[in-house]
Amino acid sequence: MNIENQVLGLIRLSGYLKEFLSKKTEDYNDNDVNFELLLKKSEIENPWFTIENQKFALQQWADLLTEDNIKDWLKEYSPSTTSKRVGLILAGNIPLVGFHDVISVVLSNHIPVIKLSSKDRYMIPFLLKKWNEFSEGNIQFEFVEKLENFDAVIATGSNNTARYLEYYFKDRLNIIRKNRTSIAVLKGDETDEELQLLAKDIFQYFGLGCRNVTRLFIPQDFVIDRLFENFLGFQDVINHNKYANNYDYNRAIYLLNQDKFWDNNFVMLKEDDKLFSPLSVINFSRYSSLEDVKNFIAENEENIQCVVAKDELGLDSIRLGEAQNPGLNTYADNVDTMKFLEVI
Repeated sequence: MNIENQVLGLIRLSGYLKEFLSKKTEDYNDNDVNFELLLKKSEIENPWFTIENQKFALQQWADLLTEDNIKDWLKEYSPSTTSKRVGLILAGNIPLVGFHDVISVVLSNHIPVIKLSSKDRYMIPFLLKKWNEFSEGNIQFEFVEKLENFDAVIATGSNNTARYLEYYFKDRLNIIRKNRTSIAVLKGDETDEELQLLAKDIFQYFGLGCRNVTRLFIPQDFVIDRLFENFLGFQDVINHNKYANNYDYNRAIYLLNQDKFWDNNFVMLKEDDKLFSPLSVINFSRYSSLEDVKNFIAENEENIQCVVAKDELGLDSIRLGEAQNPGLNTYADNVDTMKFLEVI
């Protein structure tokens, strides 16, 4: 293992991405054109992966993979002295969602054996091959259709799939991830700018990620119109065919059932205690006591990825607008992947 070359390769990958993302189309060279074509190919195969959302994900990784960030992250861990084959069953709900697992396995001195999601087949192989190139060939990896010959596994799926995976891999060291979602708690004195940051937490990636807010707590006297006014920056989501289909379907169901809901023609607010909401819908409830909110969080801890709120509320939370900006030391399902990889 040559971790120095691998880290240097990640830093070079970051620079490569920043250069590509900063260019105008008319300034593309042949490599840039091929990269853009790959993004378009990915969007054609999975319409949720718009070029805009793919570039947003790429920018997040470009900003994250700095020398300081990587070294600060890795200083908490020791690479394994024995290289093992780690099976990765990757999710495909948002672009590059499995890339953190791939990086973690490689930097732990293991070999990722990767089963890609059918919804995200192009970008991770492209970035991994680029990383290997920038690392002077110091990375071992393998892509497979079926996991075989592995020592441990990290898998992500729906709650139903997870039950199957837990049984199938019961005799292997494993991390099995399930469905999660995120919540936001408003204090009531948020500015318009802060509510617009909340809109990012809700609508980025069309709300398909586990870090997207699907459940909202608002004070008793909070005016709902303020939310709709500050969500307008994302009104173009309704022009996406698949999102619009979800919106039309859920709206029709609520009308048929005579459910009470609030609507602004691209997203609906529904007063509902459920943690998970359908796509294009945000469940909300009014609270009079912050203790009630804390109790809800404690009762649903296993299903909540992150809590978005102002610092003054004193919750274990991240700031408004930061849900889609996880650090390298932020782990899915709050399970420390690197600690797991240290001991396999």
